[in-house]
Amino acid sequence: MARPKKWRKVCSLPDNNRFGPLDSPADASHVNMTVDEYETIRLIDLEGFTQEECAQQMNIARSTVQGIYVEARKKLADSLVSGKILHIKGGEYQLCDGSGMECGRGCHRRRRGRHRNQNGGFYENSHSHE
Repeated sequence: MARPKKWRKVCSLPDNNRFGPLDSPADASHVNMTVDEYETIRLIDLEGFTQEECAQQMNIARSTVQGIYVEARKKLADSLVSGKILHIKGGEYQLCDGSGMECGRGCHRRRRGRHRNQNGGFYENSHSHE
């Protein structure tokens, strides 16, 4: 019997999901990056997480993060070096709702907005926890 899929927790979708040369024709070559690959790049390269911290944030094994990260970097390099359009879409992920205590410093959803406290009321969270 196959192991059940373990969804990768992603804290936010990219604001833009298509990148590439400005003068690209619509039918130009492209590279597809999954949302979970994007999340590893965001957490490790932008937020400064270690692979272990990234794994905890995404609720997956460190070895899984390592594999995802390697593939994501190859895709970024292919897009940049070859001038291909990069599309970010799909993947095996579940979007974080920002309500869990496990959401850490890399979670965009935890940084601001209204959240429920333990008593069912709301509290405002308008600053970063970094």
